[in-house]
Amino acid sequence: MKLLAATTRYYVPLMAGLFALTSGLLLLRLNWALRHEADEQLYNEQLYVQQLVAREQRLPPTLFAYQLSRSSSPRPTGFSDTLLLDPVEQELVPHRQLTFRLLPVAAGQPAEWITLRKSLVETHDLLRVVLGVMLGALVVLVFGVIGLNRWLARRLWGPFQHTLARLRAYDLHLHQPLDLPAPAIAEFAELNQALNQLSERLVADYENLREFTENAAHETQTPLAIMQAKMEQLLQAPSLTEDEATMTLLGELLQATQRLSRLHQALTLLSRLENHQFAPAQLMPVSLDQVLRDRVAVLEPLLEARALHLNVDIAPDLPTRAMHPGLADSLVHNLLQNAIKHNYPGGHIAVALGPTAFEVSNTGPAIEGEPTRFFERFRKHNAASDSPGLGLSIVQHICAFYGFRVRYDYDANPVRHTLRVEFNQRSGGVGAPALEQAASHRQ
Repeated sequence: MKLLAATTRYYVPLMAGLFALTSGLLLLRLNWALRHEADEQLYNEQLYVQQLVAREQRLPPTLFAYQLSRSSSPRPTGFSDTLLLDPVEQELVPHRQLTFRLLPVAAGQPAEWITLRKSLVETHDLLRVVLGVMLGALVVLVFGVIGLNRWLARRLWGPFQHTLARLRAYDLHLHQPLDLPAPAIAEFAELNQALNQLSERLVADYENLREFTENAAHETQTPLAIMQAKMEQLLQAPSLTEDEATMTLLGELLQATQRLSRLHQALTLLSRLENHQFAPAQLMPVSLDQVLRDRVAVLEPLLEARALHLNVDIAPDLPTRAMHPGLADSLVHNLLQNAIKHNYPGGHIAVALGPTAFEVSNTGPAIEGEPTRFFERFRKHNAASDSPGLGLSIVQHICAFYGFRVRYDYDANPVRHTLRVEFNQRSGGVGAPALEQAASHRQ
């Protein structure tokens, strides 16, 4: 819910309640004033009647019989309300009446009780008119406030909406600050200034982090390669053939170095993916079926060592995809490597590549934990495994980079793990917009 809508939800009922309260008080006050005026008129008529009787004059005739009545029997005196039948309209009409005892002027004459009445039809009509006017004013006021808030939301809150739109579209990987304008409203100007300063600091920190990652990846890659090559040379030295303890230590050290090298390569690839360092100019028409065949050939010894049965199903006439060749190879390699590592000796692997999806299914132990967390970094099915636990995380980042959708399915009977990568139209054949954009960059 928007801010103005939320404030209107509280403001309009409060305003309507206060308006209704004041209108009710106004009606009560107006009704009291009109009835008080009617009482004064009746009292003045009483004084007039008493003066006429005191001067022994006859009471004047009235046009309507209900305006004055005389009775020789005692009646309650004072002001009161009553309803009388209108002989013309044949309906009950409210009246205000005053009854008083008229003392006899001469001795021996009986006392009389005089009742003077005044119609309240005009008073009620006036109150209805006032009530109608107040209700109309309330309706106009409520809709006026709602319309005013909407107008203010479009006019005064326009700079704020513009700032929100810029924030939603902001991409840190463009390496540019927001550069928001300074609107006329002081609060929005301060907000834009603070966001500009924040984005400048974010861009500076991002550039420093990116440069540090690149430098660290470049500077550590060479020493790792040198260490691995030197240890391989040491293991081949004739003087170590008789020293099994030293060869064992060197072998373990070489394995740790190779593992560190694989971890370094995986983290570097993830960092480049997250920083969008694969430019559109590096896109090429990649045949995933050929990449799959090449990768299966490379992994053939590992499949034979673990006695795994591989079934590959490649659809004919597959279109090429606009991808970076290294990322395409890494995507296929990590999916196959994951199916090999998390499998039984003598298990099965089924690979299917079609025009819309790439699917790898394998047997293996039952899963433990939440399947959605398997794509997290350093997440392993087996804590004792030599794998750094970055394969599926790399797969997920590559799919996110190209707009693919990766999905994991698990079938418990029999146990079957399936990873499915669904392509989209944007990553289509050679004529895709991505390749056209890449060609323009090369030119």
